[in-house]
Amino acid sequence: MHSELEELSEQLGARLLERGEWLVTAESCTGGWVAQMVTAIAGSSGWFDRGFVTYSNAAKRDMLGVPETTLDRHGAVSEATARAMAIGALEHSRGDWSVAITGIAGPSGGTPDKPVGTVCFAWAWRAGGCEAQTCHFPGGRTEVRALSVRHALRGLLARLQDANGIA
Repeated sequence: MHSELEELSEQLGARLLERGEWLVTAESCTGGWVAQMVTAIAGSSGWFDRGFVTYSNAAKRDMLGVPETTLDRHGAVSEATARAMAIGALEHSRGDWSVAITGIAGPSGGTPDKPVGTVCFAWAWRAGGCEAQTCHFPGGRTEVRALSVRHALRGLLARLQDANGIA
């Protein structure tokens, strides 16, 4: 899995560099793993602006501006919160693209409505879009987190590909 994450990060960096655009991350359950993968790529300082690790609800509010009402109504693990995180990351950076990840990696913390392995993602771009998605990943904590990082990177690449004619 690690080599695949490196490959995805390299592809992402090449596309962002070609476009002259910047990435910012907002991570909860992955604890900065996406930021770690992209900064492992030589030259990432030319396309990666910053990463926010907002594990607590207070950090999501303080660092990204996630509204208390969003957290109260939908919970930290929700597409609404992921969207607010992704948009907040753009608002608090010079990023053109952001990815946000919030979920339940386990082994505890799951509920019948949101079992362990539930992870919400959002991808936002300064040109005016934001998309969210919820996934359910199998496995233990490490597997859920690794699959989340892979999904986040793949999602960024897909959206950059879709935006090729826009920039």
